[in-house]
Amino acid sequence: MTVGNIILTGYMGSGKSTVSRELENLTGLRMLDTDARIEQDAGKSITRIFAEEGEDAFRDMETELLNELLRSGFKGILSTGGGMPVRRDNRILMSRLGTVFYLKASPETICNRLMNDTTRPLLAGETKEGKLEKIKNMLEMRKEAYESGADHIIITDGVCVKDIASEILKAANI
Repeated sequence: MTVGNIILTGYMGSGKSTVSRELENLTGLRMLDTDARIEQDAGKSITRIFAEEGEDAFRDMETELLNELLRSGFKGILSTGGGMPVRRDNRILMSRLGTVFYLKASPETICNRLMNDTTRPLLAGETKEGKLEKIKNMLEMRKEAYESGADHIIITDGVCVKDIASEILKAANI
């Protein structure tokens, strides 16, 4: 584990992007969003990568990015894509990169946070009940991966961003 690196995992809507920006502001550490970096490197959106190359190709890109960050001596905060911990190799690489925090939110909280978000293809065109059911199913499928890959589990339901960031900094000894 690289002291000082903070790796945030969790399902979409769990607070990874918001919390990572808060941590960046509080610490001055560089924040890197893995999905944004993969889109930049590939020259296309994740939606297009999935459509044109498939999920396995995207997961390969995630693994390669983690390897690249290890090789380059990345220092900072990593906000990961929601599915990154599903692949065992990625969980191992993340643990080598830094302290891994699973930002855990209830399906209801996630659904409420994403209700009006039109940028999430997985939930597009669904009623609130349909979105909630999909979220519950995905969280159940990914539960073991999220929890086994985390050094710390942080509950984000009803907790403000500043308090979540403070809890992470305390646990990371920063």
